[in-house]
Amino acid sequence: MPRVHGTQSTSWGMLKHKSDDIYRQIKAIHSEVSIEPPSSRSLLTVLKIAFASHSSEGIKAINDDALGVKVPHGSELVHKGAVAVIADGASCCTNAQLASRTAVSDFINNYYSTPDTWSVEKSATRVLTALNNWLFAQGHRALDAENSLITTFSAVIIKGQSAHIFHVGDSRIYLSREGDLSQLTQDHSHSVKGKKQYLTRALGVDNKLQIDFKTVALKEADRLLFTTDGVHDVVPDKQLSELINQASSTELLCNEIAETAKQQDSDDNITCLAVDIIALPNQTMEEAQSAVTTKAIPPVMQPGNKIDDFRVTKVLHSSTRSHVYLVEPIAGQHKDTQWVLKAPSESFADDPQYLEGFIREAWVGEQLDHENVMRCKSARSDSAFRYHLCEYVDGITLRQWMYDNPKPDMATIRPILRQIIHGLRALQRHQMVHRDLKPENIMLRSDGTVKLVDFGTVQVAGLDEIERFDLETCPVGSVDYIAPEYLMGHKGTFQSDLFSLGVILYEMISGELPFKLNDPKLNPPKSLDAWHYIPLSIRKLQKPLWLDLALKKAVSPHPAKRQQALSEFLQDVSQPNQELLEKFEQAPLIERNPLTFWQVMSGLLLMINLVQLFYFLK
Repeated sequence: MPRVHGTQSTSWGMLKHKSDDIYRQIKAIHSEVSIEPPSSRSLLTVLKIAFASHSSEGIKAINDDALGVKVPHGSELVHKGAVAVIADGASCCTNAQLASRTAVSDFINNYYSTPDTWSVEKSATRVLTALNNWLFAQGHRALDAENSLITTFSAVIIKGQSAHIFHVGDSRIYLSREGDLSQLTQDHSHSVKGKKQYLTRALGVDNKLQIDFKTVALKEADRLLFTTDGVHDVVPDKQLSELINQASSTELLCNEIAETAKQQDSDDNITCLAVDIIALPNQTMEEAQSAVTTKAIPPVMQPGNKIDDFRVTKVLHSSTRSHVYLVEPIAGQHKDTQWVLKAPSESFADDPQYLEGFIREAWVGEQLDHENVMRCKSARSDSAFRYHLCEYVDGITLRQWMYDNPKPDMATIRPILRQIIHGLRALQRHQMVHRDLKPENIMLRSDGTVKLVDFGTVQVAGLDEIERFDLETCPVGSVDYIAPEYLMGHKGTFQSDLFSLGVILYEMISGELPFKLNDPKLNPPKSLDAWHYIPLSIRKLQKPLWLDLALKKAVSPHPAKRQQALSEFLQDVSQPNQELLEKFEQAPLIERNPLTFWQVMSGLLLMINLVQLFYFLK
């Protein structure tokens, strides 16, 4: 996570400069920003907003309120969205202005430094937690309440077709839609007999931040209104609604609200911010198909052919789905570096689902930089062709390794398993789920390094928030390794990848699969109870019980019953888990050893039948 604020002192001049930059964006009063026609990384069309603001001291000598708006361009707008923030420094503190301006400027700056793969909630929460800790620490060092850094905070991040709201304190966010005004936030303040006494929650009050988060679906022509208590304490909601419905622009609205607050004897700073939703990202299937087929699919190539800055040296794979070549740069600093160039087949030129997955693979590979994950990069932006480049992995698939090592011991398996887990944790840190983990998508290099490959179906939290058509018509993943929750229509988590990894490990040990199901994709089970684990003892393998129990837990059809971390799974298959062993010993015989249970039952039934037969003959 990017650093939000250091513990060293920061001069007021620097903070003021940063805040003034944000204020200058607001002083433009009206701004419209649109995304250009989509690039290979984006399937969205247009997001357009207008905004205006008013912020003044009112009857006070100093304005302790702060606000800011940032609307980036291009892919940053697609992946991170537009941000609008308002804050009100606690008037009981001498550093109230510093607290509010720091909160606004640092939140905006650091939110856009978080990974594009993260969800809005994770990105904003990480930044706010660090920001709150800094404010609290600075105030705690002051040793007196008057010098604390405390501020309210209310922010909206507009991404896709949703407003993601983060709020603490008593500043407010309203939504005006088709003439109706609704308050989206809840005041965190205590009042007695209608008079507000103090804030119950705010940034900088405690080192444990409790912030409200919610997501609201937006519509075109919606208007978001932000206010501090200098406005909404004296201008009731009904009057605000009337002003909103009468105003012809955001600029006039903010001026009218400020003037009304003054006339109605506001005794605080007066700040409001209005954001109009002009147009939201929206796309038809035809537009999306056009977006991903803008560039030409390269013709089938042979060694010696050139494409852009590369020369084909070898054809690695060619099928009706894709063509894969080993290429080298024709010239330049990295002339001796080999890459794998992957191009879609002409057979899928009109298949938007396939092409979207093709684009996703390159994008995901560019976000990750880890030893156990294959690196990818897109073709240069001015290329006329649709392809991407992958790191050349000189080695074999795990499937081939399993053919070559039919009876490996755990000492041989664990180093491979550990590297697979390291790669999966790299995806997990970026809020990604592989979703198609199988031996064919795990490569072992000649030096022993393991690489995860094939990112066409990777689930990315940050991309899932972008409203777009659904390209998936069936569960993803290979039949033998697919997590049961996918077949039940649920989204995956890292535990879905853990299930697939558990199946792979079981297969590496036994050469078999832990379940027997008749093509679960074509005949989806109606419940999770359809998956019955086959113990390693049934496979006549002399493996310790604790290893079998660890595998059984990892491939449980119920996600909540699996290990709660990849590191926990690695530990469970490396040394005995006493808790699992004790639970096993306390379980009924039918659960501990179904085969023995039914053998005993069959013996008893046979004995009963023999006794009955004896008395019958007698």
